[in-house]
Amino acid sequence: MTADNPMGPLGGRLDDDDYPAYTMGRAAEMLGTTQGFLRAIGEARLITPLRSAGGHRRYSRYQLRIAARARELVDQGTPIEAACRIIILEDQLEEAQRINAEYRRAAGTAGPEASS
Repeated sequence: MTADNPMGPLGGRLDDDDYPAYTMGRAAEMLGTTQGFLRAIGEARLITPLRSAGGHRRYSRYQLRIAARARELVDQGTPIEAACRIIILEDQLEEAQRINAEYRRAAGTAGPEASS
């Protein structure tokens, strides 16, 4: 670490959930799955890994959490395509609930004039 870059050469990116820090091999090892599984969920467009300058897939921690959820569903007997669709729908539902909660908070903080 230097005075110019107190976080080291990665600039603190390892704390970033979206930083593509993991190779396909390491990601598969961490998930206890195969590289083919990661390719399959990529082909199903559940996750889209970034590519290194050499064209190798790189995964973020966020993507690994999604892949772990897919593996959980597949391990329970769900076909991979269905598992990917379930996760996408779960994500859409969570986003819709977050937006609804924001609307409710905004409506609750609005003055009485807004409700008349």
